[in-house]
Amino acid sequence: MRWPNLPRLLALLAASLLLCASTAAWAHRFHAGMTDISFNARTGSTEIVHTYMAHDIDGLLANMYGRQFDLSEPDDQDVLRKYIDGRFWLYGQGRTRLNVRWVGVSVNADYVTIYQEVEQTPLWKAGAVHHEVLTDFLPDQVNTVNLNEGNAVRTLTFDRDKTEQPTRPETP
Repeated sequence: MRWPNLPRLLALLAASLLLCASTAAWAHRFHAGMTDISFNARTGSTEIVHTYMAHDIDGLLANMYGRQFDLSEPDDQDVLRKYIDGRFWLYGQGRTRLNVRWVGVSVNADYVTIYQEVEQTPLWKAGAVHHEVLTDFLPDQVNTVNLNEGNAVRTLTFDRDKTEQPTRPETP
C-alpha cells in the first residue's frame, strides 16, 4: 500500500500529539483548595471539610519528606494531619484558637478530602479563619472557604499573602 500523503499525515499526527501534550500541561496550571465549614445541629459541632487536588498533596508530602505517601496508611495520614494542623485553624471570638479535631481523610485518584470538627461549638463562636494550606509549597495556591450558617453562605478567599480573615464582616 502506498501513502501518497505521508508527510502531511505525519505533520497532522505531530500536531495532534503536540496539542494533546500542551492540553495535559495546562490541565493542572491552577492550584486550588475548597473548605466548607458548617454547623451540625444534630451533633452540636462545627464541621470542616477540606478538598484538595491529590496531585498537589502528593507533591507537597514528597517534597517535604523525600518519599511517596500512601494516605490509606494511618502513619502517613498522621503526617498529613500534622501539616494541616499547623496551617489551618479557627480563632474564637477572643482570638484564642479553637480546638479543631481531626476526624479523618478520604482519598481517590483526583482528590484528598480531610474531615475536621470543632466539638460542641457552633459556627458563630468562630471569630476568624487562618488558612495557609499548600501556600508554602505552591506560590499560586488559592484556598476558598465557604462558611455555611443556616441559609447564608459567606465565601472567603485565602492565598500566600492573605492567610487570615474574620468570619464576619467587621462593623465600622
